[in-house]
Amino acid sequence: MSMSAVVMTTPGEAAVLQYQTLPRPEIQFPHQVLVQVKAASVNPIDTKLRRRGTLQQPGQPAILGCDGSGVVLACGSRVTQVQPGQAVYYCYGGLGGMTGSYAQYIVLPETALASKPPSLSFIEAAALPLVGITAWEALFDRGQLQAGETVLIHAGAGGVGHIAVQLAKHRGARVLTTVSSLEKGEFAQRCGADTVIYYRETDFAQGVQYHTQGRGVDCALDPVGGETFHQTPAAVRYYGRLVTLLQPPPAGRGWETARQRNLTLAYTLMLTPQTANLLPEQVRQTGILQQLADWVEAGQLRVQVAQTYPLAAAATAHRHLEQGGFMGKLVLTMDD
Repeated sequence: MSMSAVVMTTPGEAAVLQYQTLPRPEIQFPHQVLVQVKAASVNPIDTKLRRRGTLQQPGQPAILGCDGSGVVLACGSRVTQVQPGQAVYYCYGGLGGMTGSYAQYIVLPETALASKPPSLSFIEAAALPLVGITAWEALFDRGQLQAGETVLIHAGAGGVGHIAVQLAKHRGARVLTTVSSLEKGEFAQRCGADTVIYYRETDFAQGVQYHTQGRGVDCALDPVGGETFHQTPAAVRYYGRLVTLLQPPPAGRGWETARQRNLTLAYTLMLTPQTANLLPEQVRQTGILQQLADWVEAGQLRVQVAQTYPLAAAATAHRHLEQGGFMGKLVLTMDD
């Protein structure tokens, strides 16, 4: 049997993404599950892999797409956690080889699958896994955010940002966030942000100091990197915590400020369990998806989809993502 998929045959600009017909993947091992993909999220990691090359099996054709949602079609002989017909969502694959969610079908280990939140459409569910796990690990695992603390979340209207704002509020923290426009600021406030700082008009570090009476936040989450990373330590209190999702620039004043303030610096790369084949961590991340689903059903978490594209328009979706300017996530939908 065949399927439609978007394949990257060589690194480069968005045009390297080619819509093709390929053989449908089949279950090879007893703990694997065949899923009919209904929707796939488009994430910054996808565009980075497309430009630079994949993390696994570099140089080989690859189907990108790290997270998605769909329906279980078939299960291996030792699968016990899911069953055919079940609606699921997941974050797994898309880092190289021929495994990823830019396709109509995907084979996954059962440990990667969580039940789709019933109140979410497949499109909304596909948008949540990568950003949800990332925000959770950054705030709760690396950042150790506690109730009653203050947190600065950059890009509070973005994919990770708008989920992080909601998770921080659920934890009982006071949330300050940076955005670029009034529309994004209003969206961030609807997500629960207590204070919005418009970074194009205000030095955000000074703004944070003003809103915290000169103390600084207990924790900061940087999903932006670059110069934003170097400006952020000045917004964090002495002995506070700073978590970044990106590789910081090797030189700059931020490092010295962080040292002077005795900050705890931490990285969050939620793909590490896959790249390092850490099964217990993969299982733990699936547990996070199960908890996020519970919060969705309780009305305590929602995901914003900015725009959808058909699978064949994946290159256009990549260009949109690289251009930026939208709120929430971009999602690919599959043909029937």
